[in-house]
Amino acid sequence: MAFLRSSLVPDVPSTVRGERVILRAPLVSDYGPWAELRAESRSHLQPWEPSWPRDDLTKTAFKRRVRHYQREARADQGYAFLVFDEADDRLAGGIALTNVQRGVTQSASVGYWLGRSELGRGYMTDALRTMVAFAFRTLHLHRIEAATQPQNTASIRVLERSGFIREGYARDYLKIDGVWRDHLLFGIIAPSGTGGGA
Repeated sequence: MAFLRSSLVPDVPSTVRGERVILRAPLVSDYGPWAELRAESRSHLQPWEPSWPRDDLTKTAFKRRVRHYQREARADQGYAFLVFDEADDRLAGGIALTNVQRGVTQSASVGYWLGRSELGRGYMTDALRTMVAFAFRTLHLHRIEAATQPQNTASIRVLERSGFIREGYARDYLKIDGVWRDHLLFGIIAPSGTGGGA
């Protein structure tokens, strides 16, 4: 089955600028900094993410990841970016829109991660706000959803500061680090006139 980009979506830029961060589509040349940041942040990230494959931090696995992201973007199914500090081009984390739905829904889910050394600097709040603007203004989506574990207070604060509204509680919603976990559900709707094409 061939997937065709919606006629409502123009050519999508590979770089999106925020106030303090730059979101850029991953390249194979990003492997070194990405693997280093993920490795040093592993104990911080694992409680909030799906189980890491055994080869997750290898260059071969990263190349597969980049190709997957490129295929998803071409098919208008997902958009992944690395998050860089605009001032010094340092990698801080990653953010992605997944499960892009067209037709009557016009929605996507957002997920993100931040390296342990980059916590508390406001990068993810800026990255999430930038991604929301990109989703509504460039992709013409109407709704973005997010989910976080109830004990992840840092992620809850980022979502609420970025305009997401708590919408519910889902039992055993996602399998995190090998175990089904309950999650809080959040959503944000495009302001009138900015998203949600027909």
